[in-house]
Amino acid sequence: MTHLPSTLDAVPTLAAISRESGALAMVAMDQRESLRAMFDGAGAGRPADDVLVRFKLDVASALGPLASGFLIDRHYGFDEIRTQGLLPDSAGLILAADALTQADGGPVEETALDDVVIAPEFDLSGVVALKLLIIWRRDERREERVRLAAEFIARARERGVLSVLEPVVRATQAELDAGTWDADAAIREAARELSPLGQSLYKVQVPGQGRGTAVEQTVASEKLGKDITGPWVVLSQGVERDDYRGAVEAACRGGASGFLAGRALWSDVVGADDVPAMLRSVSVPRLERLIETVDREARPWSQS
Repeated sequence: MTHLPSTLDAVPTLAAISRESGALAMVAMDQRESLRAMFDGAGAGRPADDVLVRFKLDVASALGPLASGFLIDRHYGFDEIRTQGLLPDSAGLILAADALTQADGGPVEETALDDVVIAPEFDLSGVVALKLLIIWRRDERREERVRLAAEFIARARERGVLSVLEPVVRATQAELDAGTWDADAAIREAARELSPLGQSLYKVQVPGQGRGTAVEQTVASEKLGKDITGPWVVLSQGVERDDYRGAVEAACRGGASGFLAGRALWSDVVGADDVPAMLRSVSVPRLERLIETVDREARPWSQS
C-alpha cells in the first residue's frame, strides 16, 4: 500500500536536505513556462512538454548525485524522477506547491497554493519538503500573502514534510513612479514579516543581486540575516552566473546555510545539442565549486 503522510507523521529535520557539514546545497528545477521561454530565447524554439521533462531528468541525473536536495514541480518530471529512481537518498526530494499566475514568456506575477499538491489524498511518498513561491509587494494584498504563507506552512506540517518558503520581492507601480523602490530594503522587510511564521527553511534573494565587493556583500548579508528568523538559503534569480559563487560565499559568511539554485547552474545548457555532455562539463563543476564553498563557509542549519 502507498503510504500517505498524515498528521501522525513526524516532520523531518533539515538533515533530510543538507550535507554532513550541515550546509544545504540544493538544485532548483521547478521552472515551468519560464523554462519553455528559455529554450525559445536560446534559439531552440518553443519546446513540447516532453522536451521540458527530458531536460529536467537530465539535470536530475547529472546534478542529483551531488545535491543535498532537488526541487521539482509536479507538471514536468516529478513522476518520472520518483519511478525511475534518478535521485540518490542523499538528495532530498522537494516538490513545488505553488500555482503560478504568469503571462507567456513573462515573470510570475502572483502565486497561490496548488490545490492538487496540498490535497490530503495527494501522494507525497518520497517527498521530504514542499516549497511555496510568494510574490511580495507593498500593496493591498499584503495581508493576504501572509495568510497564504501561514496556510502553506501549516499544510506542510500536517502532511509530515518540511516547508520551504520563497518570497520574491517586486516593486509596485507607485514605487517605481516615485523612484522610492529599494529592493534590498524590501527583501529585509519581507523577511521580518514572513520568516517568523515558522517555516522550516527560508529561501531568499541575494542582496544587491550579488554586486559589489566581497566585503560589501558580506555586510549586506549580515544585515539581511538579522531580519530572518530561522535557517535560510539564497536563490540565484537575478544574479549573473559568474557572480553567484561569490554571492553564496558572502551570504554564508553573513549567516546563510547554503543555496537552492537553478539558473546559475544550468541556464546556459538550455537548448544545447548534447545536454548531458554539457551538464557534465559545465554544470557539474559549478555545483562542485559551490558545494566546496558552503561546506567551508555556511552556518550549519542546526545553529540557526
